[in-house]
Amino acid sequence: MKPEHIAIIMDGNGRWAKARGLPRAAGHRAGVEALRQAVRNAADLDIKWMTVYAFSSENWSRPKSEVTDLMGLLKLFIRRDLAELHQNGVRVRIIGERSGLQKDIRSLLEEAEHLTVDNQSLTLVIAFNYGARDEIARAARKVAEQVAAGRMKAEDITPEAFGAFLDTMDVPDPDLIIRTGGEERLSNFLLWQAAYAELIFLPCFWPDFGMAQMTEAISSFAGRERRFGGISAQGVAS
Repeated sequence: MKPEHIAIIMDGNGRWAKARGLPRAAGHRAGVEALRQAVRNAADLDIKWMTVYAFSSENWSRPKSEVTDLMGLLKLFIRRDLAELHQNGVRVRIIGERSGLQKDIRSLLEEAEHLTVDNQSLTLVIAFNYGARDEIARAARKVAEQVAAGRMKAEDITPEAFGAFLDTMDVPDPDLIIRTGGEERLSNFLLWQAAYAELIFLPCFWPDFGMAQMTEAISSFAGRERRFGGISAQGVAS
């Protein structure tokens, strides 16, 4: 069994750099290279969806110089890699709050989506300025507006109906969430969508994540029994 959708929390860039006596910016640059390779690897493994936690809504609290470096790397990634992604049939989707973003950043994100909208080999979902609680709160406001306007009734609000107001309305829930860096938490990432995802935490820092680590995670996933709250194959309730 292979996951259709892999989501990744790319953690450990700073610690990777510190272990080598390098500035954090060097870790982030190495992390971008690991992302490039991960996209290629996912395509080679015929994964249909991959979501990456690129920049959280909480990351703005980091030192201004580091935020500036991260914004520069995002711009570089899109400008340098968008043509290759498009040529290889990768569709880019962005999730997260876009209001308040700098105009040049927002334009780049929209350009990536528009250029690749019809591609079908792999969909790369980039969570940028994203926080799951913020996403859920924004969706709740939209639902409340629908109810206030008389377009929805309270009894119409089912999990399926609510999901249609999330950033991921057209994205399947992740089957597998991988976090590198040794931490074992979701850190406000896809909290709604992760309800039945398999979670795998790897000790390696993100810049060291390659094909071996990806195939290791997929192999672990394949050995798990997914019951989605039901009973096991043997008919014994968990």
